[in-house]
This record gives sequence, C-alpha cells and structure tokens, in this order.
Amino acid sequence: MGQQAFSIPVDEGLTLRGNVHTEASAGNGQPLLLFCHGFKGFKDWGSFPYVADSLANRGITTIRFNFTCNGVGESLTEFDELEKFGRNTYAREIADLQILTEWALSGRLPLPAHVDTGRLFVLGHSKGGGDAILFGAGNSKVAGIITWNGIADVNLFDEKLRRQIADNGVGYIPNARTGQNMPISRAVIDDVDQNREAYDLLKKVAMMPQPLCIIQGKNDFARLVKGAERLHQAAKNSELAWIEGADHTFGAKHPFLGSTPQLEEAIERTASFVLPMRA
Repeated sequence: MGQQAFSIPVDEGLTLRGNVHTEASAGNGQPLLLFCHGFKGFKDWGSFPYVADSLANRGITTIRFNFTCNGVGESLTEFDELEKFGRNTYAREIADLQILTEWALSGRLPLPAHVDTGRLFVLGHSKGGGDAILFGAGNSKVAGIITWNGIADVNLFDEKLRRQIADNGVGYIPNARTGQNMPISRAVIDDVDQNREAYDLLKKVAMMPQPLCIIQGKNDFARLVKGAERLHQAAKNSELAWIEGADHTFGAKHPFLGSTPQLEEAIERTASFVLPMRA
C-alpha cells in the first residue's frame, strides 16, 4: 500500500492538503476517486484514512483531502482556523475541487502510472455529497458520483442562526465533539441564498448524464434518509443502496476505533459501483 501527502498552494493564502492512497499490485488502469469530507469534517477524521486504504486495496486510487476553508490547518486534526471555517462557501469548495482535479489531470499530483485519470469519480460524505453533485454533475471530466449519507438541500442553516447572522454579521454553531463554537459568516448564507437555482441538487441530478450511487444509512438523520429518496426519485440515472443499522458515520468514531459491518458494506457498495465502469 502506498500513501503520499501533498499540498497545493491556492490564492488568498489558502492551502489544499491531501493524501493519495494507491496499491500498485491491484492492477493497471485504476480509476481515481476524490473523497470529500462533510460539514465539520476533515480528511483525517475517524474512518476516512481507513476508507481510502480499503478502496485503494480494491484497485481504486483514492485522494482524501481537506477543503481549504474547512477550519483545519497544519495540525490536520484540530479546528485551528475557525476564521476560515466561518467564510467557507459552496463556491469555495467547488473551486477547491476544480483546482484538485486540474492538478490531478495535469500530472502535478503524485499519481503513479497505473492510474487512469480519465476515469475520475467523486465521493462525498454528508455535506460533501452535495459538493460532489455540484462539482460533478454535467462535468465531462467526471465519470460518476457517489454520496454517503449525502444532503439533498444545500441550506443547512435554521432561522435562529440566520437571525443571529442578520443581527451580528456572524452566527455560531456548536461542535459537540470539540466543545468549540464554530462561526458562520454572512458570506456563507449569501452564497446559499443567491445561488438557489445553481445549487438545486435535485435539478442537478435530474439533468446529469453520469450515473449516481446513493449510499444511505437507514438509521441516519430523518432529513437525510428522506433526502436520499428524493435524490433517487429525481435522478436520471441512479442507484440507492440502503445500509441497515447504519447511522451518519456508518458506526465509525473519531478517533478511529475500528471498522463496522455497516462501514464495510458502504465501502463494498462504492467499489462495486466504480470498478465495473473501469475502462
């Protein structure tokens, strides 16, 4: 198993950090998969390195990465850049995915010769599922999209938070795991409200020519369970895989305490979707 870290300098003093996971013995012509973390997530959260290793072992070279404004800096595991978190928008995350893709396709990432960059897939967990759709739908460089307990609506912000932002210019949401109050600026709300049409995930999947694989835990939050059904109903070309007994993280914890049957099923479903489409 090979793993290599990389760092991409981005404008505005931002840095895109990631890791390439690949296994040469798994064969040539391997598809490339980008793994997008979710809201209050990061590339080194819990099971994510294990997931990337598991997919690489199956012959899917996988890149896990941090969005540039996810709030996690050089520490890789701590929210030590809350100001950046507070101004992180979908527009910023889509731009990050564009930069990452350009680096991968132009040979500037440490990708070995056994990778076929012409078979690019995007996987997103939770909010990252929304990013995967916004970036990948209709993108000729993307062969397919996978969501893990993904969102069906980009508006994650309730009226209480919106009022707080309207009154003070910034609102706060708690991070139950770290005890931190995470800032959300007006720019984040404006990005959602001003791009409602462009960010309509149901319309995106209804129009996209690529196949969509929706992997959804039955015991996840009710809005996401319902959202998976809505995405599947709206999509032109989708499959919906229910994972029985699975919560929002498929039973995985941070720090990582080991895999679960639900996580293994999500990994296997993902591999079954990607690998038959290998060129």
